[in-house]
Amino acid sequence: LQGLGLGQGVQKAGYLPESHTDFIMAVIAEELGFWGVLIVLGLLFFIVIKGLRIAQKCKEPFGALMAIGISVMIGIQVFVNLGAVTGILPITGVTLPFVSYGGSSLTLLMLSMGVLTNISMFNKFEEKYKVELVKQRKLKSV
Repeated sequence: LQGLGLGQGVQKAGYLPESHTDFIMAVIAEELGFWGVLIVLGLLFFIVIKGLRIAQKCKEPFGALMAIGISVMIGIQVFVNLGAVTGILPITGVTLPFVSYGGSSLTLLMLSMGVLTNISMFNKFEEKYKVELVKQRKLKSV
């Protein structure tokens, strides 16, 4: 349940192929145990759910579809990586989002999170300032 301790795992020393990219979840499970895996998966699930909520609140179709696409992209990456680690799916080389070693995957994910944050901020901006603009227009017309 608690694992061997951070940095104390032995699988990464040669028993596990590509332990820093494809099989990082196996290393996390060995070193941090059930609770570490639960925390990592919980955080990734939180990102996906938060992205879908941003899409739900978005009034513009393009922003909503973009938020859904980013959330589903991250969710599918998690599903495929965990499927490969557990042996349910073939090993495809898909990294675990935000955790696995790799520059291009992390760059794409950070860009995607920036776009998702921008969509969220635009939603909040519209909610806050559209009400004020409508009030100002009504005052000018009176």
